[in-house]
Amino acid sequence: MSETIGKGSCLCGAVRFIANTKKTSIGACHCEMCRKWASGPYMAVDCGSDVEFEGEENIGVYDSSEWADRGFCKQCGSSLFWRMKQTQQHMMAAGLFDDEPNFKLDHQVFIDKKPGFYSFSEETTDMTEAELFAKYAPPE
Repeated sequence: MSETIGKGSCLCGAVRFIANTKKTSIGACHCEMCRKWASGPYMAVDCGSDVEFEGEENIGVYDSSEWADRGFCKQCGSSLFWRMKQTQQHMMAAGLFDDEPNFKLDHQVFIDKKPGFYSFSEETTDMTEAELFAKYAPPE
């Protein structure tokens, strides 16, 4: 297990987690699914596959695509994670962490899908939908 970056929970506390990663970068996803799910951009920390949960019986999972699913708290509805099915890589919602251990927004994906009613002042590395799928899409 790697160094623990942080602990967190959903809004009601029914689901708690420990994320074992050293990453502190936050990414914003502007795809239509994330915007509907998070009511804005989905802000997440890549926590890899080493995430431990308490209260797993309170986690609902929505099968949102062929390659990923989304976790939420069945009690309060908090968005918990976006998870790759093949690798179990968790993109944990950044707002769930109890402390913000030097988090920094440094990248945005689906930048070509971002609506015009919000923007960020941070300089970030941006990828369009086509660029993202070209780089990360699972082989068919």
